[in-house]
Amino acid sequence: MSLVYSQLNHSLRIPLAAEIHSRPSLRLRAPEAITHLAVYSKDDDKFGQDNLGRQLAILGAFCGYFGVASPAGEAKYFFHDFGRFRLKWECHTEFATFTFVENENGEDVTEHGVSEAFLRVPVKHLPQQWLLDLKGTIMVAAHVVLIPAQGGHANTIESINATFPGSVLVGSGVLQRGEVWTDFLIHPDGFSRFVVKDLDFLDQQAGRIVQRLLEIETYRMMALLGLPYAQKSAPILSVIEDELVSLTADMTMGAPSSAHVAASDEADTEQVLLRQIIDLAARTERLSTENSYRFSASKAYFRLVQSRIEELRESRIEGIPTIEEFMDRRLAPAMNTCEAILRRQVTLADRIAHTNDLLRTRVGIVQEQQNRRILQSMNARAAQQLRLQQAVEGLSVAAITYYVAGLFSYLGKAVKAIGVQINPDLVTGLLIPVIATAVWLGLRRMHRSLSH
Repeated sequence: MSLVYSQLNHSLRIPLAAEIHSRPSLRLRAPEAITHLAVYSKDDDKFGQDNLGRQLAILGAFCGYFGVASPAGEAKYFFHDFGRFRLKWECHTEFATFTFVENENGEDVTEHGVSEAFLRVPVKHLPQQWLLDLKGTIMVAAHVVLIPAQGGHANTIESINATFPGSVLVGSGVLQRGEVWTDFLIHPDGFSRFVVKDLDFLDQQAGRIVQRLLEIETYRMMALLGLPYAQKSAPILSVIEDELVSLTADMTMGAPSSAHVAASDEADTEQVLLRQIIDLAARTERLSTENSYRFSASKAYFRLVQSRIEELRESRIEGIPTIEEFMDRRLAPAMNTCEAILRRQVTLADRIAHTNDLLRTRVGIVQEQQNRRILQSMNARAAQQLRLQQAVEGLSVAAITYYVAGLFSYLGKAVKAIGVQINPDLVTGLLIPVIATAVWLGLRRMHRSLSH
């Protein structure tokens, strides 16, 4: 029956069910030493364009140094015990994390003090050539030391101060069973430092707390990737805004007084303004395209940072700012800058669109004026043609009368030649008014029928 039921599964059922279990936290028990690396190789051309492929190549190179088979296919999670240390590898959308945990060797990493514990972290076991190959790709490098209670907070405060000698010190109680300490600074060894004090963690709580801290540090750095984009975009947006103001001022200038000048130069001016505003719209759209993904990613990473901080359930240590307060003061302004630049881009695009609509309306009005002038010119030409036609009609009446009178003259001469006593010239002269009147009436009647 199990074979039958397995055939009923959707092709994605097993992968989707396994997804929520693919990134478990490490099982940690004080004392522990952890090294964490976040590799952002998006800008490294030697690995190609696929992030998963790049990260699998980096992981494969690491495993190759120890003769361990690396994961194949589309694996995004890997765990292995290398003897002297354990490795947990996770691949994310834009980066991958390497978390190394020192295996127990009977030596307390904190017996010489917290500061000395950071000299016994598992980074010393990593191949130096592999680390050198990561040049330009490390976004986060952090050491975490998980220490036991050792008689309470008062006995370790001096060690904590010695570990973080700078002016910034952040700490808080977490889950009412432990403490975390950090300064979020990169120390001379190139790593940031975290101290997690196990007061009374339950099973797996220590691993989850360490994972939350490392995720806060990683997502914090990834969120800040949007800040250089915002800083770079600010002067460009200022230039575009100034040009839009200048263009709008040109639109409000009065039109030339001469009608002939307004018909030619004004149309050319509108076309020049239209080309300028199209250029502004294109530049704004290009800038928005370049920044939209980065700003959206930064916003998502910032939400993850806030979520991980909430999961710590911090409690204040007297006189020490909490992680939440530190992020609200240091990280939130950077994210607000990115959000402000994003809103500024959207607002500028809307303003350009409104200006473009106004300018197109002006162009339409100018075209209507030109069309009206063309129709007026056509009407004038039609009137001239009508007057010319009327003049030609007078000549036509005279010509037709002349030729018809000539025919009657020949007819009178023929009648006289057969013996009838008439004067052809007299008869022709008398018939000329009658012929002219008949021709004129006939042309008028023909014109009336055509006009109807």
